[in-house]
Amino acid sequence: MAALLKKSLLHPVLRNNGVARLQFVRLAGYWNKDWKPGPYPKTDAERIAAAKKYGMLPQDYEPYPDDGLGYGDYPKLPLISNDMKDPLYNWDMPDLKRNYGEPIHTQYDAYVEERLSNARIQYTPMYMLSRFLGIMGAFLAVHLLFEYNDWYLKHPWTPPQYVKEGKTHYTFEPLD
Repeated sequence: MAALLKKSLLHPVLRNNGVARLQFVRLAGYWNKDWKPGPYPKTDAERIAAAKKYGMLPQDYEPYPDDGLGYGDYPKLPLISNDMKDPLYNWDMPDLKRNYGEPIHTQYDAYVEERLSNARIQYTPMYMLSRFLGIMGAFLAVHLLFEYNDWYLKHPWTPPQYVKEGKTHYTFEPLD
């Protein structure tokens, strides 16, 4: 029983003035120092060890080039945004469409579902730009046409109600 107690999270049980106190011990594994990329693999053995570290097959593992950016042995993964992943798949974390322990792209935070997407678009960017400029140009033309031509003064819908002596247009007294 003592051996089990030593291996549990509640090790050690401390006694202070006859009162049993429990001290929680944090496990040393899986901390951010464990997820930090290692040095760039130079030999095949280091390459195979890095592929195993990230849970990949050695033939699928390709590190980022050693250009001084600090990616080290982190795998170069294809950029697939979350909205391109299958929503009906049984993900470990369905809100992020990700499985536990799955390596992610270095720019993953920019490609979650509520941010950027690399989905295929229906129209070309030039077509979308021409549509946008055409619609905004039509609004601008209508604005300029009606704003700077005094058509509403030349052809009023009702006769203007100018203030004149002896003529009451409105009053604040209650009607009887």
